[in-house]
Order: sequence, then structure tokens, then C-alpha cells
Amino acid sequence: MCGIFGYCSFLVEKDRKYVCDVLCNGLARLEYRGYDSAGIGIDGDTPTSPLVLFKTVGKVASLRKDIAEATATPSPAQGESADPQKVDMKKVFLSQTSMAHTRWATHGVPSNTNCHPHVSNVLTEFSLVHNGIITNYKELKLVLLKRGYTFHTDTDTEAVAVLCKYVWDSQPHKRLNFTELIKTVIKELEGSFAFVFKSTHFPDEIVAARRGSPLLIGVKTDRKLKVDFVDVELPTNEERVDGVDAGGLLAVPNSVADGHGAAGPKLRRSQSRAFLSEDGMPQPIEFFVASDASAVIEHTKRVLYLEDDDIAHIAEGELHIHRLRRDDTVSSVRAIEHLEIELAEIMKGQYDHFMQKEIYEQPESVVNTMRGRVNFDTRQVLLGGLKAYLPVIRRGRRLLFVACGTSYHSCIAVRGVFEELTDIPVAVELASDFLDRRTPVFRDDVAIFVSQSGETADTILAMRYCLERGALCLGVVNTVGSTLSRETHAGIHINAGPEIGVASTKAYTSQYVALVMMAVQLSDDSILKTARRQQIIDGLHDIPAQIRKVLAMDKALQEMAKSMLAKEKSLLIMGRGYQYATCLEGALKIKEVSYMHSEGILAGELKHGPLALVDEHLPVIFIMTRDSLYPKVQSALAQVTARKGRPIIICNEDDETVSDAAKCIRVPQTVDCLQGLINVIPLQLLSYHLAVMNGVDVDFPRNLAKSVTTE
Repeated sequence: MCGIFGYCSFLVEKDRKYVCDVLCNGLARLEYRGYDSAGIGIDGDTPTSPLVLFKTVGKVASLRKDIAEATATPSPAQGESADPQKVDMKKVFLSQTSMAHTRWATHGVPSNTNCHPHVSNVLTEFSLVHNGIITNYKELKLVLLKRGYTFHTDTDTEAVAVLCKYVWDSQPHKRLNFTELIKTVIKELEGSFAFVFKSTHFPDEIVAARRGSPLLIGVKTDRKLKVDFVDVELPTNEERVDGVDAGGLLAVPNSVADGHGAAGPKLRRSQSRAFLSEDGMPQPIEFFVASDASAVIEHTKRVLYLEDDDIAHIAEGELHIHRLRRDDTVSSVRAIEHLEIELAEIMKGQYDHFMQKEIYEQPESVVNTMRGRVNFDTRQVLLGGLKAYLPVIRRGRRLLFVACGTSYHSCIAVRGVFEELTDIPVAVELASDFLDRRTPVFRDDVAIFVSQSGETADTILAMRYCLERGALCLGVVNTVGSTLSRETHAGIHINAGPEIGVASTKAYTSQYVALVMMAVQLSDDSILKTARRQQIIDGLHDIPAQIRKVLAMDKALQEMAKSMLAKEKSLLIMGRGYQYATCLEGALKIKEVSYMHSEGILAGELKHGPLALVDEHLPVIFIMTRDSLYPKVQSALAQVTARKGRPIIICNEDDETVSDAAKCIRVPQTVDCLQGLINVIPLQLLSYHLAVMNGVDVDFPRNLAKSVTTE
């Protein structure tokens, strides 16, 4: 949801066209997060000139067309009737700062006016881009309106831009530096956010801040950095920002200018060691601020992840990180990490869509999840991230899985195998409902949080809720360096590789495999479970080849989608036991990308209501692969066919009880608890082909975002 990209270059000559290209390319890499409008803000012709804005409703491709015409968008304060401004795209900057944003509408309809960047006034004294929601924006707006400030958009973000202007105006004789000003503003905000701020009062400087929404900074230099970390500069007693306590709402602390404001000489109290050259002089350097590593990977693999309440200040080729408050327990350094992903991993290559590519990558992605963790010769599983915590997990009173969407379905899929192998009660919770109910959590609970991005807002809040109550918290995530991976006690990286398509495919199967491996490892102290463990590990060995075999059926599945499902308005998917999760996940995929109503139903509940829907017009997919519940699913199928239902049956290749006249999807047979990994592949392919036939944007379904970073 929403994507932020900022670009800051120092002692590196770049013309305005190059800067715009970098910003648009960054936004294009963030498109998968979901958005309905896009905009960029770049430097004017002089350091104090107003920000030059380009905004559009629609895709980044439309924004590129507007930029090619070199006609800037009037700021909201100027009004849409203002004369268009022609921009010199050949102007060269030795140093510059710029920002870009893809907006997913929460407050106000998609429009050029509501699109980011937002500005404080006509002169764009303060401008910003924002990901998240400011929950107290109405109160702030009311106060600022009473003090004579005007608003021109429907967004919560504009209140922050105007608040920056108010804080600046409130201290005409003792100007704050940029960092202290932003600290003062952030003290007043409630909600979740990631910001990039820019100001004409502080040319060639930007400030980035986060609370609850992800933000990272990429660093690109020709020379090696002196150190691979950045010190966090904690406020001294004289610098503490206590605006709320010192005099009520929006009170500004007394502060002497120290070189970043309009008053006072440019003196530095401290220097950022990582960004100095060998002779101690500043060096040419570029910084990239982004919501996601995929936006910076084409420029650099060196990144630094900001923590909640970090405030990063970039100026004169240096990065300084400050804390909003001194009295917290967060580490006093931020490591500069090396990204392991490659640019090719976030490109479509030979495929038409990212979703198609990611479906076909699953044989490799499940291997990557198991690589180095499963020894098929000795039939052992070793998850290094959990090794130290295994005794604590085994002593737990309850395993509590918390997730949203597809991740929730992967938890449902493995619930049975955890109960069977560990003999520990298992609860699976939707993160939002878990929080709404204020669910009781105890110190001897083990809470497992599953998220592809590691930034899902509800899951993160649930994790913090459990941490406060003393539970052991484990994370199962795909994105290295994400909030969940940093704040949990331990966990598993599923190593599925970047997933760009909004509809999750390979992350589901990798989460499934990772969680099964976790269950197997937890049971390795039980002699009674040895045979079952070995059966599952042998099954894991065969899974990649079996997935390839199903993918080879793609043409037949495409034809089935065209002939049987393309013109339908509704679809039921039924299964039982381990396959209930497959029904839920298949129905979600079809809903997400093809916009067809679909519902996953537990076959055991058929007579308790859903049977009323069955007639000769309604297609029903039955998942009827062989396991202990096979006879019960056969019974449910008989009830549907007796009422002239139109079943499509997913069954095993050698199942002779299914008539050749029936519409069948025959899949390889594996261990019952792993069969869902095979059965979900045809449903993913059907959903993809239905979406293509309906002319839907497969990778970016309407109204949906890949990373749900707001509640």
C-alpha cells in the first residue's frame, strides 16, 4: 500500500531528466504494492525555488508521458486552473534531493490534488510523501485552520505538511534545524507512517522518518565505506523535543540554530563515519530512500533499514540517524546490509505476467526453502533460526498462529500436522480478529506470525501485543530485514525470492513447506513419531518434481477455464481435512485476480447450508485426493451430483473410482499433509487464466495492495 522513493545525490552531476527517470523507475519497482495515482517532486531552478511537481491519476506509465512533455502539475495551493509551468529538463544539478510516491487512496478520491507529494503552501516551503494513516489528522487540521492556515486536499497527509509550516513560522528568531523541526512535528502525530520531508529552507537536505511503515536507505558510492554501520545520535538533555509537555499542542521547544537553519553558521557537531573518504573529506555519494528493497536494487545492494521512531537526516553527503526519544532500548547502531536479491529476480523475463512467472518458479522456490535445512540422506530437518528455542517451544502450552490472507491459509494447512507431531494444542487466528477480541495470551504460549512481506500492519500489531504479554514470538517471513523478522525472538526466512504479483503464489507454497519443516523438527525428540517424520521428509524430496508435473498440464487447464468457467459468475470449491486450506486459498486466488465470486467450503458442512446453492448452473470444484477422509468427500460429491451439480474433480492420477466421463484434474499423489502443495497449483493456474480471459490486470488487481501496511 503506497510506495515511497526518494533520491538524494551529492557531488554527482545529474540533469533533471535523469533524476526523473530514476524516480519513475523506482516507482515502477513499487507498483506491485498497489496504487491508483503517482507523483514526483524535484528541485526548482534555484535552491529556494518552489518544488517542481508532476502528478497523475493512473499508472507510472502515464506519469512518464507527463514528464516527457515537461509540463509541471500546479500544486494544490495554486489550484488546477493555474497556468502550466514548462520545465527545463536539461538543467544539471551537482547536488539535489527529490521524492516520488505511488498513492493507494485512503482519504480522498484518486485525483491530482490528492496525489503526493503534498506541500505546505504555494511556495512549497515544506513538502513530503507519506505511507500510512495519521489517525489524529482531523484534530490537527482543526487547530491549524483556527490559526489561519488553509487546506486544499482531502488527505490526512496535507495536515503534516501544514504543521511543518506552522512550527517553522512559530520561531522566527530562533530557527530550528531540519531534524529538530521534524521531531517536533512527529511528536504530534498519531497512527502509522513513513515520511520523506523536503524544504526550500534546507536546500539539498531530506529527512526520513518511520513508525509502523517500512523504510530503508540505499547507499551508492564509488569507494568502499569506512565502516558498515551508522551510529544513532541520541538527543542530549538540551536537545530533547518535549513539545507536548512544554506547553500544550504544537508547542515548539527552544532551540539554537546549529547550522541547518536560516540563522547561524554551518557547523557540524558530529560526522557520519561511514560516509567519509580516507582523507576525511566528503565523497560523491547517492542515497535512495524506499519502502522496499526492490526499488533500490538496480542502483545499489548496500541498504540500511530504519527502525520505528528513527529520524534519518541526509545532507552534504552524510547520513545521520536520530531517535525521537532517548529512553528506549533500541540498538544504538544501524547496520549497512548487503542485499542478496538480483535485478533479474524482479523482472518478468519470458513470462507475460509476474503471477505466471511466480507460479512457474514454485519447483525452484520450494527447493530454496528446503536448501541447507533438510538432509534427505539422514532424514533430518535443521532450522538454524529455531535451534536455540526448541526446548521452550516444546514446553509451550499452546501454539498460536497469527496471520492474514494467504498466510492465514498456510497456517490452516499445517494445523493438523502440528497437532499430530507435537501433541500441543494449536490455534490459528486472523490477526485483525485476534486484536479486536483482545485474545488472552500467556507467558507459556508460543506465537508464530506468518507474513510474506513481514510488514503486514495487523500481524505486526498482534506480535507486539503478544510480546507485551511475555509470549515467545516467532516469525515466518519472506523479506529479509522486515519488521517481523527484526522484532520477533527467532524465526524462519522462507527464501522464496521476491514476489511481485499481488496475488501470492510461491510464498504460499514456501510458507507451507517451512511450517511443515518446523513441525518435523519439533517432533525429532519423539521416537514414536519417527516413521511419520521420515514419511514426510521423503514426501518433501519429491514435491518439486510433482509440482513440475502439474505445471505441464497448463494448456489443459487453460482450455478447462475457457470452456467451463470463463462465463460463470460464481464458483464453489469443496474439500475436507488437509484440503480445506486448499479450498480457501484457491477461492481467494480466483476472487483476487478474476473478480469471480468464489467460496471455499468445508465438505463436512455441505448439508448445513451450502447444499442449497447447488443446481445445474453452479460449477463446483471438488478436491478429492486420497487420504483418510477420502470416503467422506466421495459422499459429499454424490450429494452434489444427485442434485445435478457440475463438479470438476481434483483427484490422484491412479484413482480408478473416478469415472473417465467426469471432468477431472489428475495430480500426483504424495503424503496426506503435503498433498495441498500439489492440489493448489491447478487452482492457481485456473485463476490466472480466468483473469487473462476477463481482461483483468493480473499482477495489480483493483483495490488490492501487495503489502498491507495499514490497519
